[in-house]
Order: sequence, then C-alpha cells, then structure tokens
Amino acid sequence: MSFPILSIILLTPLAAAGIIAVLPKRFHDTMRQLAALAMIITLLLTLFLYVDYDMAAGGMQYTEYVPWVTDLGIAYSLGIDGISLPLLLLSSAVGIAAVFSSWRIEHRTKEYFVLLLILIAGVSGAFLARDLFLFLLLCEMVVVPAYIMVLIWGSSERIPKSEAAMKMTIFLLVGSAFMLVGVILLYVYAFPAGMRTFDLTALSMASVSGSIPYGVQVIAFLLLLVGFGSHLSMFPFHIWSPDGYSAAPTAVSMVNAGVLKKIGGYALIRIGFFILPFGAKFWAPVIAILATINVVYASYVALAQKDIKYMISYSSVSHMGYVLLGLAALDVVSVTGAIAYMVAHGIMIALFFSQVGYVYDMTDARSTDDLWGLAHYMPHITTGFMLAGLCALGLPGLIGFIPEFTIFVGAFREFPALTVISVFGIIFTAFYVLRMLAKVLFGRRIAAFEGIPDERHTDVVPLVVLGVFLIGFGIFPSLLMDMVSSGVEPLRPLFDLVRDAPMISLLQGVPIWGGFPK
Repeated sequence: MSFPILSIILLTPLAAAGIIAVLPKRFHDTMRQLAALAMIITLLLTLFLYVDYDMAAGGMQYTEYVPWVTDLGIAYSLGIDGISLPLLLLSSAVGIAAVFSSWRIEHRTKEYFVLLLILIAGVSGAFLARDLFLFLLLCEMVVVPAYIMVLIWGSSERIPKSEAAMKMTIFLLVGSAFMLVGVILLYVYAFPAGMRTFDLTALSMASVSGSIPYGVQVIAFLLLLVGFGSHLSMFPFHIWSPDGYSAAPTAVSMVNAGVLKKIGGYALIRIGFFILPFGAKFWAPVIAILATINVVYASYVALAQKDIKYMISYSSVSHMGYVLLGLAALDVVSVTGAIAYMVAHGIMIALFFSQVGYVYDMTDARSTDDLWGLAHYMPHITTGFMLAGLCALGLPGLIGFIPEFTIFVGAFREFPALTVISVFGIIFTAFYVLRMLAKVLFGRRIAAFEGIPDERHTDVVPLVVLGVFLIGFGIFPSLLMDMVSSGVEPLRPLFDLVRDAPMISLLQGVPIWGGFPK
C-alpha cells in the first residue's frame, strides 16, 4: 500500500482537535500552537502534492480505498486530480490563516480550536472524497461546528447572532435535504440490475453508458443544484450568507466564504457534470440567468453597505455569479476559469475578512462612518486591504485576473448577452471597493486611532500566507491554470456529447412516471 498522504492531510486537523480536547483548559498557548502545527503540516503536505502531481497523466492520483459498508457499496475512498488539488491547496492556505487569525481568542479557547479544526477538516475532506456517501458525510460535518462558533464567538450589529447562526444552519440543512434526495435517485437508477455503489467514477461510467435515464438526470441535477446552490450562495438561496458571514467570528467567515462556499461549485462539477451531463445541459440556461442576477443584484446591494463585513459578504455573492456563469456555459475554457476563480476568490475573500477582523478587534468598529485614515497608523493592514480590494477588481498581476478573463471568453460563446451584462458588474465592484479603500485607508486622521497597534508577529501570518498565493498565482498564472486544465480536460468529450443533443423532455424517465427500478 502506498503512503496514505491524503489520509494524513484529512486526519491531522482531527488528531490535533482530539489532543486539544483532552488538554487542561489553562494550556491556551499549547492549544494555539498545536492547531498551528497541524495546519502547517497540512499545508506543507498539500504543497508537496501540488508539486509532485503528474499533470501529463492527469486523472485521480494518490488514491486510497478501504471498503466500509460493503452491503451498500460505501467505501473510504480518497483521491485528487487537477480540479480538487487546487481547491485542497486553497483549503490548507485559508485554514492556516484562520488559525493565526484566531490567536487572540481567550474565551473558551479549547472549544474554539476544536471546532475550528473540525470545520477545516470537513471542508478539506470534501475535496478528497471519491465516494459520494463520504462526500456528503464530510459536507454535513461542517454545519454544526459553524453554527456553534457563530452562536458563541460571533458578533453582529444588524441582527442577533443567534438569528444569523440559525438562518445559516437552516439554509444549509434544507439544501442538504435536496442533495440527499438527488443522491438517492442516482444511487437507485445508476445500477438497477446489480450491486450498487457510491463510487463517483463508477457513477460517471454508468451515466455515460445510459443507465441513468435523461429525465432522472434532469430531476436529480435540479435537486443537486438547489442543494449545492445554497452552499454557493446562488440567487435566491443566498440570503443566509451576508448575515452568516457578518455575524461569524473572523476565522469562520474566512473558512465559510473562502472554502465552504466552493464545495457547492466543486460538487456541481464533480457530480453534476461528470455524472449528470444531460441534466446540466437542460438547466444551463437557468443557471446562466441566475448567475447574472447574482452578479448585478449583489453588486448593487453592496453599494449601499456601510458595514464592511456586509459589503464583503455581498461582494462574495456577486463574485460567485461569475463562477456560475462559467459553469453554465459547459465549455472547457469557461469551466477552467470558474474553478481557478474559486481558488482566487477564496484567497482574496479570506484575506479581506482577516484584515477586517483584526481592525474590528482593535477598534470595535467596522463601518465606513467610523473608520478613517488607517493607512496613517497601520501599514500592514493597509497592504492587506489593498491586495484584497485590487484583486476583487480583477487587477492584472493578481490571482483573479486570468480566471475572470477566461470565464468571460468561454461564456461569451454560449451566452453573449448575459456575459456582457455580467462584465458590467466589474464597474459596480470598482465603485464600492475603491470608495471603501479611499475612505477607510486614506481618509483624514482620527485622533482616537493614533494608538492602534498594527499587525505584528502572529497577526501578520494571514497577510503573508494569503498574499504569497495572491501575488504568486497572479504573476505566474500557469501554475494554477495548467493544473486546473489537466483536471477539466476529461470533461471535453462529455460537453461534446451533450452540446448537439436535443433538449430533453422533462418527463422522459422521470421516477414518478416510470416507477423505481427493483
């Protein structure tokens, strides 16, 4: 058996959480150090995989397989390819930044880091799972820790944090219910005459062979779209995210907006495109329309926000519209751009939230009416704000430019009018981001802020880690784009297969008409 590096990446945060859970409460520094050590190990191992991955060979590599519930075809199955590896790298980078952004947590430190490490392990494991049941299990693993952390350590100036936590949890759980029904349809119909399995590769092969009827694909994809669209903040299932992100403690905002949200987009590709290509074709125009609404509507709402966390949250919803537009085009170029943009957005939004969180901790303010001229006192914070803000604008030389451009190029072929409308979302983004940066960073001096300390020591780690990826992938975009392209290339024959297919009748093979296979 080969070295189980993927299991180590998945289990290291959980092992650290277990150790922290049994430590006496007075060992706060040890708990922080263990959490940081676990994430450093995870990031280093992920970087090794990124360098060692064979892009020429492509496909799933470093695979691990252990039968689990054989009667149901469930296995502990892990693997990575060019799609999941960049997202795993995103998860590791945001995870270590989240731990160091939590260094000043003093209230119930043990419980905080245990829950944070479980949250990070869950979102990382979702990108490693090759078994659909294991994938759903890991997705559900993150909901309860996120709820508890918002409830205990969160803060909100607009609605009670308990209400924000409950709204977030309800939307994610309702979305999970839709996902579960869609998965059951796949499980029942993919192998009607033999031993069933949750293996993603086997499900994809069954779909291509015609085992899953077209009508079932249409219904199943819709169910998954609602479920994963809730994670991805797709309109109209986005309304939990601004309140949830704004009320959450800094680290949870970073992980939820930076990584958890990307699970929705990843699942639409891994499950929707690979297993339900005809369902994806049927709903693609609807996704494109909703994506455009995401871009324009959320950007317009962000213009009206004075609370910086709410502005960033609505900006995140808007940017997910670009991802959805790229996915809806069912084009190798646009899908490559969409996956790369998920990585870019995750780095950028996590950096934004980490800097805002530090400012809020130091000043107890996060409104543009209260914050002025921070550049006079806080050069590190200014650097972080500028990098994140300019990346949100799609500035060339930063990580977001090439993926965003690639999305527009690929999507224009299929949805020219919607793509043009979405491009104008950049204008709204430029307006609210530059307005915020001009006032908060370069406004007049405020005497009350003269003694505010700038980031130093552990506080500056998120800026350094995330800034390296933000600039590095921006200057050398092929490091990211080539990796993603190697993972998306297997989708080309599926896109060619469905591109010229006639629009499928919604009732053809629908379970309520044809009955379930025995």
